[in-house]
Amino acid sequence: MKNRFLEARTARDIDSQVAKILRGLGNPGPPLDLADVFELQKLDRQYYSAQDDGALREFVSRAFIAGKQIAMRPMLLVDAVRKWNLKALYVPDRKRVLIDRSQPQLKWRWSEAHEVIHSVTEWHLTLLHGDDAFSLSPDCHEQLEAEANYGAGRLLFLQDQFVEFARSSSSFCLVQSGRKRFGNTITSALWRFVEALDIPALGIVSQHPHYTDEKFNPTEPCRYFIRSPLFDQQFSNLSERDCFEIVRSHCSWKRRGPLGKDEIILCDDCGDKHLFLFEAFHNSHELLTLMTYMAPRAVSVPVVGPAA
Repeated sequence: MKNRFLEARTARDIDSQVAKILRGLGNPGPPLDLADVFELQKLDRQYYSAQDDGALREFVSRAFIAGKQIAMRPMLLVDAVRKWNLKALYVPDRKRVLIDRSQPQLKWRWSEAHEVIHSVTEWHLTLLHGDDAFSLSPDCHEQLEAEANYGAGRLLFLQDQFVEFARSSSSFCLVQSGRKRFGNTITSALWRFVEALDIPALGIVSQHPHYTDEKFNPTEPCRYFIRSPLFDQQFSNLSERDCFEIVRSHCSWKRRGPLGKDEIILCDDCGDKHLFLFEAFHNSHELLTLMTYMAPRAVSVPVVGPAA
């Protein structure tokens, strides 16, 4: 999945809501306590299990949620969970956030922040009322999710506090220290780190290229394909598959920990060559790769990419 870039006005509107929340909490330092956010926003938090359809049905029947629409058709929520493979959802009429407890607990934090953004974004609330929340077009649904993901990242990483932190360096060590300092997953830290950089940078989350399993799709080899704005503008010629082959070429056969660090050359859309730092790290679950811009080509190193 590629990260989507929001229109400037949309990003500003979401940022203003995040800033309002942080001001209400006294502009705290990291890590953000989401319990304080839920209390400030007067949100109710409950849990369900998407893996147990019977339990989910029972939960929905007991929870008087989403006003008359859901009271009349309670299975709308069950249908939504199935259709979109939801890990969490927000029910506007009761200001209730529902979290799928069958997902790893480490990921609950992101899901909760994601639903908080749905709850404070005015145009999301309009679409979340009634049937529209469950019959959105795939593109509209993906746009709403991209907006909520953007806001969740800005909330959990405390807006410009993380931007300043990220721009102090461009190495993978900073991703790891940012994960600890801000109290989030390493995947979300990599995502926010890449998007915060004001240089061309690429983050990839994938399976280990030398030990793929039956879920691996060679046509879409990356779980996440995260580009900085400048990378998207200057290196759009590099496809997800091209970049995964770069990962395969520069990763060792080790199964976890640091898997590679190297200087590589990438060709931009004009055919000009640029020096990047390649770093890969496996956390025992998935591979995280970071490629960050260093300089125009100044040394003799292998050239990679379709224009090589």
